Amino acid sequence: MPGVMSGTPAHCPVRASRACGKRRTASFVLDTSILAALLAASSAPTPLYPLYQDQWGLSSLAVTVVFSAYALALLLALLTTGALSDHLGRRPVLAGALVAEAASMLLLASADGAASLTAARLLQGVATGAATGAAGAALLDLENPRYPGRSALTNTIAPVAGMAAGVLLSTLLVHFAPAPTVTVYALLAALFAVQAVAVAFTTETAHRRTGALRSLRPRLGVPPAVRRTLLTTGTAVVAIWALGGFYSSLGPALVRLVAPDAPQAARGMVFFTLSATAALAVWALRRAEPLTTAIGGCLAVLPAAALTLSGLHGAGLPAVYGGAALAGAAFGAVSQGALRLLLAPLDERDRAATLAAYYVLSYLSMSLPAIAAGLATQHYGLGTTSHAYAVTAAFLAVAAPAALTVSRRRAAAGHPTTDHPR
Repeated sequence: MPGVMSGTPAHCPVRASRACGKRRTASFVLDTSILAALLAASSAPTPLYPLYQDQWGLSSLAVTVVFSAYALALLLALLTTGALSDHLGRRPVLAGALVAEAASMLLLASADGAASLTAARLLQGVATGAATGAAGAALLDLENPRYPGRSALTNTIAPVAGMAAGVLLSTLLVHFAPAPTVTVYALLAALFAVQAVAVAFTTETAHRRTGALRSLRPRLGVPPAVRRTLLTTGTAVVAIWALGGFYSSLGPALVRLVAPDAPQAARGMVFFTLSATAALAVWALRRAEPLTTAIGGCLAVLPAAALTLSGLHGAGLPAVYGGAALAGAAFGAVSQGALRLLLAPLDERDRAATLAAYYVLSYLSMSLPAIAAGLATQHYGLGTTSHAYAVTAAFLAVAAPAALTVSRRRAAAGHPTTDHPR
């Protein structure tokens, strides 16, 4: 197809290979920045939740509903648009989603209560869900054979680095900006507008094919090549994303409970600690064997949960932050191990759909337990809820290595850890 650039350098004309390489590099950088910015916007409200609670009298349940509205809308978008870029191309889907993302930022900036905040987060979730699969798949299309695994690594590290950046930016603006609940969203809206324009000038990486409308039917299209892998790693993914949901939605309230006199910044920075250590873990373990990485991450959840809970029993804020750091390391290890196992056997036509299925599982694991925790705090208090949440996540994380070990033994015996590609 004229003007379409495939995922391999072989499609670049020899004489134009240098220019083609530069275009590929520019596209790779742009897609990485889009993925990071999307997740930065998703975490930016976390340090602002205490401000919303003080201004509008929101309960912990209301905060988790606002948080989960975003995650559930994102899930709906993944279920309907997850494979859309496999049919229309990455660039049209990205451009439209980025415009919607910028609009959601403006709605967040003008929110004046729980209802308007929830509506803005719903639009943000839809836009993020549509863009995430397309941006992640575009990165895989741009894989350079000279740097094998770089795209999978970027798909893992860009989101957690983006989440850390979003929390840090929002926290700083709480202290230094005259209107923190407006400024952060205005900056992000401008960034998404610039990215939407930039997308129009980058080269398409996927061949268009028919069936775009049919692909919008809600479904999970997991290719046979990776179904077994997704089942094998599923418990581990559920455990670490559920833990991430706890720190994202209720982390600031937990800091306030443990240390009521701590500065405002300390509440939002607990999720920054998790996100930053997750990004560091992804980078540090990028060359480690993925099954070993995932098993090690699962085993780190137990001490992370224990350390966090010790903060409620006299150990104080350092224990909460230490638990968040360990949870972040577990999050990074499991995420990158699972994604590397999932993405390795895929070709161009299955990438967006597979990433969508992975994110559906991830965000369900993050949102549903958070909603349940918000409800539980209304009846049992945050302390009791935190104990139950941590114990459940730890149980799942301890159970996950059994499935991962079976996968390791199959590989050692000469059997593939995934089904044969089609």
